[in-house]
Amino acid sequence: MSTIAKTRARRISQISRGLPTSDGAGVKLTRMLGHQGLDYLDPFLMLDQFRSDNRDDYIAGFPSHPHRGFETVTIMLDGRMRHGDNKGHKGVIGPGGIQWMMAGRGIVHSEMPEQEDGRMWGFQLWVNLPAKQKMTAPRYQEFSAGQIPVEDREGSQIRVLAGSSASGTTGPVEQIATKPLLLDITLEPSATFSEAVPAGHTVFISVYKGEVSAGGKSVKDPDLAVLSDGDTVELRAGAKAASFLLVAGQPLNEPVARYGPFVMNTQAELQQAVTDFQAGRF
Repeated sequence: MSTIAKTRARRISQISRGLPTSDGAGVKLTRMLGHQGLDYLDPFLMLDQFRSDNRDDYIAGFPSHPHRGFETVTIMLDGRMRHGDNKGHKGVIGPGGIQWMMAGRGIVHSEMPEQEDGRMWGFQLWVNLPAKQKMTAPRYQEFSAGQIPVEDREGSQIRVLAGSSASGTTGPVEQIATKPLLLDITLEPSATFSEAVPAGHTVFISVYKGEVSAGGKSVKDPDLAVLSDGDTVELRAGAKAASFLLVAGQPLNEPVARYGPFVMNTQAELQQAVTDFQAGRF
């Protein structure tokens, strides 16, 4: 006798409207995660969205700054960002590209606009590292739009950046401890989207065009929605087309100690990070 497995659809449990702020040398952005209203979603530490047609909002960029103990994920939608670091790595992230950088034991890098005008639009996500990986050597994974697989479903288009979709499409980013699923999804008006996600994983969506709903609640551009636990995400677009990031990852369940660009497990480790940076050991 066969049985049909039941699914539990995740619902919208919290909406973050984001906090307008600035970072780097004065880049204007919206902090969707990592502020007083939504401080931390284990293993995700921060999500910023930068979006402007005004060069004065972004042209000063993010000059050289340090990181230790976590990963930064830059997703570009429009515009071009040049980066470089004290390990000799450099490159340009263009429209539709992604860079997943593991800062590990320490890196000093910069992210500067590779344009004088036009729209600069994208996201930066911070992902925590488990204690056993915080002091590993830094590394980059960087992919252009053409290297990211695209999955077409009825009424939707899914770019698979990291992890594997329910249909078996696997993104180029690999060997990440938190087993992330990172999808960039576009829905036609009133179209529906369904995706299996592991129960127990942290899941949120960040809408950057239109509006989507789940379980009777809706979230609009440019808000972030935290989803309740379950094994399925089911979302529906509003009357207009919608685009959003779906972000999922396995919680680390470890203590978090944060100080600016350093994320460790204890205050002593944070103090050591500051000492090491000041001594030029990054």
